[in-house]
Amino acid sequence: MAQTQPSSKRVSSGSPSARPDIATVLGIALALAGIVGGLLLEKGKIQDIAQGTAAMIVLGGTFGAVLVTNPLSVVLRALASTGSVLLERASSVPDAIEDLIQYATKARKNGIVSLESEAASVADPFLRKALGLAVDGTDLQEIRKMMETDMLLAEESAESEAKVWEAAGGYAPTIGIIGAVLGLIQVMKHLEDIKEVGHGIAVAFVATVYGVGSANILFLPIANKLRARSRAATRLRDMTLEGVVGIVEGLNPTLIRLKLESYSDVAAPPRKEARRGRGVDAKPGKDAAKSAA
Repeated sequence: MAQTQPSSKRVSSGSPSARPDIATVLGIALALAGIVGGLLLEKGKIQDIAQGTAAMIVLGGTFGAVLVTNPLSVVLRALASTGSVLLERASSVPDAIEDLIQYATKARKNGIVSLESEAASVADPFLRKALGLAVDGTDLQEIRKMMETDMLLAEESAESEAKVWEAAGGYAPTIGIIGAVLGLIQVMKHLEDIKEVGHGIAVAFVATVYGVGSANILFLPIANKLRARSRAATRLRDMTLEGVVGIVEGLNPTLIRLKLESYSDVAAPPRKEARRGRGVDAKPGKDAAKSAA
């Protein structure tokens, strides 16, 4: 009886596996260790900064202000996005290049319509949509316009999530000062006991520590990490679009690979203005002719 041989075709894994972001975890741990370690070296105690009321004032006031500033849906998305800060996905650029080269090879041999069955099962929504438009015979300029619109909307969504954390980083230090003033008000009520006054002042300033610390160790770094993730995602989508355009144009797979492999070393995605100006009719030959004229 003939045995079924396993298929040698590489199966796209879709989303790359996630793993803990060592930089984020190590950075937070190092920052906390430095602050707490400095406190202990100054003969302080953990109890000196372990004040639940101060944390309640700072966190409650900060996120209350954030809710006033941003729509609830955006705040909820921003809270959910913290998963991408603590976890990073292995670079999917090499896998995406191999997938695109496979599609290009098949389309060059059998025509782009042969990708119809594969386009529907692609895990990446961006690539699935781009291939679907290509298989349906959509005009190349229209494909570019639609996919670049998707890219722009994704960038704006990611930026709005980053701005939530950025706003929290701006409010937290001020809320910390409010907490310190509230503590000092309570201290001023009991000036008859000088020992209690000193202790009360020390406790009052804990809110300031919480506000400044949370802003500079958590909120602002989270905002910047989300922007970094967004830039990486934009670069991958931009590469994917270039690959699909090459498939539609019928370029040699080797040429497509050379073009796409340059994205592996690019530190930042092309500017939005550059992407918008890159239409189908903008060919190097025409630009050179205009320059010569």
